[in-house]
Amino acid sequence: MSAEFQHIPVLLGEVLELLAPERGGTFIDGTLGGGGHAEAVLSRLPQSGRLIGIDRDWEAVHAAEHRLLAYGGRFTALHGNFFQMKALLGEIGISEANGILLDLGVSSHQLDTPERGFSYKYDAPLDMRMDKTAPLSARDVVNTYSQEELARVLWEYGEERFSRRIAERICRARAEKPVETTLELAEIARAAIPAKYRNEPQHPARRTFQAIRIEVNGELKEFDRAVEDACDLLQKGGRLCIITFHSLEDRIVKQAFRRFEHPCTCPPSAPVCICGKEPKAKILTKKPLTASEKEAAENSRSNCAKLRCIEKI
Repeated sequence: MSAEFQHIPVLLGEVLELLAPERGGTFIDGTLGGGGHAEAVLSRLPQSGRLIGIDRDWEAVHAAEHRLLAYGGRFTALHGNFFQMKALLGEIGISEANGILLDLGVSSHQLDTPERGFSYKYDAPLDMRMDKTAPLSARDVVNTYSQEELARVLWEYGEERFSRRIAERICRARAEKPVETTLELAEIARAAIPAKYRNEPQHPARRTFQAIRIEVNGELKEFDRAVEDACDLLQKGGRLCIITFHSLEDRIVKQAFRRFEHPCTCPPSAPVCICGKEPKAKILTKKPLTASEKEAAENSRSNCAKLRCIEKI
């Protein structure tokens, strides 16, 4: 049986300060999870305000609907991927927002529910699908991708320096029998890494699991466009907050935000701008906000979190 859907919202105070829901209007939580951020935003919204929550995990949608029942019609939960935010919101007649939050972390529920197959800490069938109706699972990736494809995934999405060694070990293992469980995969990754690197603070399989999870859920394939769409949905003065948990995501967000603030593509030598591209947002976080020592001590999953925010102009 699945554990109760719980998720400790990271950087909650910082998110509330930047989103400023007291302004009122329509707010979007594109990664609803257990509803922690959403509940805090709703508690500060004026009675006329509303919040729309989106999540690809049905368990998250149902848990948030139950948790936020007291807010009635001020809260609406939608099942789907925030990559399709414009279309999902259009279906319910919403074309703009005063604030949008994207928290890209895997929820505590998903990590701590063994049968979801996200964690190298529990023995469970390889899965890692955020949307359990999706066709591609971690088992499929591990057992059907070529050695070259596996190495690419591990390098691009996990920044795993031993990607080729791990991919080769996976293919060697599956030649004897399919790799079926999380602990099997974790042991293959551990054994492929040279012994002197196995005692680092992070588990030796961490990057392998991160990479395969990103591949299974397509987390980065259209992410840049999704950030563009979120910015487009903002009203003037509206704010977009994005929390990332690894360098690949953060790099995409940072580059997109810089592009919104400085869109000019003219060569540096041009005396005046002739491309005609005008800024559409200003960056409110010149450097990303990170967890305080207190929060990091209380919630270890906040250690890698980075929060960036822009305001539409």
